[in-house]
Amino acid sequence: MSLLLSFAPHTLRFKFEAGTSRGVLTSKITYVLTVRDIDYPEVYGVGEAGPLKGLSMDDIPEFEKVLSDIAREFNRLKLEITGCEVDELVNRLVPSRYPSIRFAVEAALIDFKNGGRRIYFDNPFTRGEQPIKINGLIWMGQPEFMEEQIERKLAEGYTTLKMKVGALDFDQECRLLQGIRKRFSSDQITLRVDANGAFTLEEALSKLKRLAEYDIHSIEQPIRQGQPEKMATLVEQSPLAIALDEELIGHMHRQAMQELLETIRPPYIILKPTLLGGFSITRQWIEIAESLGIRWWMTSALESNFGLNAIAQFTGCFDNSLPQGLGTGQLYHNNFPSDLQIEKGALWKRPIES
Repeated sequence: MSLLLSFAPHTLRFKFEAGTSRGVLTSKITYVLTVRDIDYPEVYGVGEAGPLKGLSMDDIPEFEKVLSDIAREFNRLKLEITGCEVDELVNRLVPSRYPSIRFAVEAALIDFKNGGRRIYFDNPFTRGEQPIKINGLIWMGQPEFMEEQIERKLAEGYTTLKMKVGALDFDQECRLLQGIRKRFSSDQITLRVDANGAFTLEEALSKLKRLAEYDIHSIEQPIRQGQPEKMATLVEQSPLAIALDEELIGHMHRQAMQELLETIRPPYIILKPTLLGGFSITRQWIEIAESLGIRWWMTSALESNFGLNAIAQFTGCFDNSLPQGLGTGQLYHNNFPSDLQIEKGALWKRPIES
């Protein structure tokens, strides 16, 4: 058995202008990787490499060339997966500075080892026996657009809403949150906000105090990453629970992960396998966080349904009652088919009968 790695680009097109504090997204290029046996090409494993523009370590102009070089080396080695650990192959083939490629290769190898059925992990969620509770994401935009999203998510049965903040007028954002709170208490609707590092250190604490008036559950990454001591101080002083997100990017070794979390001591961390470097690295974050009493939830990073499906299955491996940041890929006009479904704010996998 000799394995062959190949890939193809795919441009995902958003159904609306997706606003974040880093700008507005209308499309996203992603790469679908396949691993197959040269002699039995009909069985193949799938992974997805989709770096986020302006955020991923491997958001680089030469990304496709790097992917080509890795595929060429993979194919030159005529690898055999039998008896070889996936982690070993990923570490051997993909440098840590390319986390989205590591995620893709790891997922494709796991899928291939499991028979090429897009079954990455066996657990109650993957078998369609148990859902994953998720939050409803409210994208930035004009107030009317955001209000429309809020009403739709509430009608769909979500009990946890996550709203992007930091790019619009802050008073407008607060009014939207206040409007929800006038209708629903924190016992009825949990509110999360995500600043994506948009606040300056000087203004962060006053804004967190303002947000705390609306019984906010947590705020993700209030200040930009790379300031661990300042973030640690903010965590101590904040009236809101802080969740680290972008802060985790680039820490690929266990000692560095441990030092970061011990320095900042956040109540929560947000885990995005595409940005962190795959499932093995993400599992290490979970182990370290739980040893320190830090809670976590998983979030997709605008992957297509290939990457999202793998992340959702991985999430199902853990006993975690917090709502996760997952969905069904409804953002895109031209996503790939999926058996993921949302019912009343919970994600289900409905296996397709063969």
